[in-house]
Amino acid sequence: MTTLSETIRPSRAQSREWKAILILILLVPVLWSPLILFRFVLYQPFSIPSSSMAPTLMVGDYVFAAKYAYGYGRNSIPFAPSWISGRILAADPEHGDIVVFRTAKDGSVDYVKRVVGLPGDRIQMRGGALILNDRPVTRVGLADALADNACGVDGGVKVHRWRETLPNGASYVTNDCIDNGFLDNTNVVTVPPGHVFVLGDNRDNSTDSRMMSSFGFVPMNNLIGKVTRIFWSLDEDGEPHMERLGKVR
Repeated sequence: MTTLSETIRPSRAQSREWKAILILILLVPVLWSPLILFRFVLYQPFSIPSSSMAPTLMVGDYVFAAKYAYGYGRNSIPFAPSWISGRILAADPEHGDIVVFRTAKDGSVDYVKRVVGLPGDRIQMRGGALILNDRPVTRVGLADALADNACGVDGGVKVHRWRETLPNGASYVTNDCIDNGFLDNTNVVTVPPGHVFVLGDNRDNSTDSRMMSSFGFVPMNNLIGKVTRIFWSLDEDGEPHMERLGKVR
């Protein structure tokens, strides 16, 4: 008597299902690698939470920061150990660059400001005007504007606007809503090696390098990237603000 042994074979449908799962598992790293490369190596997205860089960057803007612009350091490499120092492929920022960084005082918070001082530069604020290497930076008065949250208060506030142009040609608009504000006059400071001096474009509502005891100079090793583009923007009602999209100066 022949004893029949039953061999259970997967159906064709089951076989195709397992093949599909296997292919998907193999493709996940391939599909994710461009996103990982983009996010961790090329451009990192950030949202703008405050008006400290108004009118250049507004609350509701979403920007890309080019991580390759200044090289890669502890603050720009995800999950990097704290003992890492220096930057790989290091490059220095230029006057007028808008940078994302962490301060020497608080390494857990990301800030965005404009670089106005490089190593060796002498910086001072005098009557609200920026003095760079003992010379007033060129600025031209523009028409006053009504700006929301310009001075840290809700609602429209009348602000004076200036077009400021640095010696290298970098030009941008600043807000000034308080005459003789407490940061409009500062002592002369010299930017030390390996550091930058940063300001917010919204001069009367910005925590920046003018506050030496609590903020101070920014180490270049703490730079995360250079802001290059607004890729999305929402107004105060949550509606798309398409006219704000584009390159950042």
